[in-house]
Amino acid sequence: MAHMLSRNVCSCTSQHRLGRYVLGGQQHLLTTTRRVLSGCHATSADTEHDPSETSTQKPATARRKRVLSGVQPTGTVHLGNYLGAIRNWVDLQDMYDTYFMVVDLHAITLPHNPKELLEATRNGAALYIACGIDPSKAKVFVQSHVSAHAEMAWLLSCITPVGWLKKMIQFKEKSRKAGNEEVGTGLLTYPVLMAADILLYQSDLVPVGEDQKQHLELARDLAERANYLFGGKKAKKMGCKYTRLFKVPEPFIPPAGARVMSLQDGRAKMSKSAESDLSRINLLDPPDVIKTKIKKAKTDAFDGLEFGNPDRPEATNLLTMYQCVTGMSNEAVLQQVGGMRWGEFKPVLTDAMIEHLRPIQARYNEVISDQAYLDAVLSQGAQAAAHEAHATLDNVRKAMGFPEKLY
Repeated sequence: MAHMLSRNVCSCTSQHRLGRYVLGGQQHLLTTTRRVLSGCHATSADTEHDPSETSTQKPATARRKRVLSGVQPTGTVHLGNYLGAIRNWVDLQDMYDTYFMVVDLHAITLPHNPKELLEATRNGAALYIACGIDPSKAKVFVQSHVSAHAEMAWLLSCITPVGWLKKMIQFKEKSRKAGNEEVGTGLLTYPVLMAADILLYQSDLVPVGEDQKQHLELARDLAERANYLFGGKKAKKMGCKYTRLFKVPEPFIPPAGARVMSLQDGRAKMSKSAESDLSRINLLDPPDVIKTKIKKAKTDAFDGLEFGNPDRPEATNLLTMYQCVTGMSNEAVLQQVGGMRWGEFKPVLTDAMIEHLRPIQARYNEVISDQAYLDAVLSQGAQAAAHEAHATLDNVRKAMGFPEKLY
């Protein structure tokens, strides 16, 4: 999962316009008299505010732009999760205010094993740290530990047109595989939960893969919809502290390694749900398993290796993996291995992969063996996340007409 301007509380202007909500190329046209909210929300970490809007609020200090992302704890974390998401987080934590979740609520949209989910959730958090996420820089937490996620998902679901959800590509694909009559409601509505995850933290940027762009568009649409329905002067009349309910997030798409493909099919994304374990390299695979998987990886009959040839998706995929684990440029990769045959290149890729994953696996073993440390990291992360999430939730509850909590 995974948005850039400082938030100011400011005046709202209105104009007549045709509101366009775009999802995956489908345009839903809503003729509305729409409030143009030019930045009318702030949280405790905002840069400026208008005293006329919140006269009792003291000037806030500037904060870095905020980034939020997460990975499901289904199966094991694989190379695609790492190169496409987690590794990029390491750089982001030094530049942004970062929140990284293990999104366990998203892991139950399909039938699951409770014991395996519990284990995978803790393992996932340990792998975040092993991959370089520093709990002193980033908030690392488990999604279900912050109750605001589930409540905000319900509030947003009540203003989400069903037609928007039915157009989600992943819902169509997964429901077709599972059988339309047997699909749980969660598979249809989990994009709303994803939107809640993002909007709760007033995220500026969300790192997303190409296949997640549609879900981020939904989050953006829901932010604008909620701001129109309940924000602005309406929120002010309800006594809300902040009149813009949600920031509209932007996508952050890494330039390289954003989409790692299957070892068995260079046109299919590397996935935890693929039946064959040979299709993916898991971060905790031992060296002999990595060697076997790369040796059996699908190739082609062409001579030499090259990036970007649409007729050679496997060549692009394996070269991209090599480029990512070595840190070399595409040009340097081709200069080194471009003239090799597959039989020569695969051992080179295997050695580079094993060496890259070795320190990650060693650090993971340290973290997972120290349960007290891991518990402390997750507790601290959840407390920090809950502080921000509940500030947004309480403001939205008030805007929507719910009484303040008395405890």
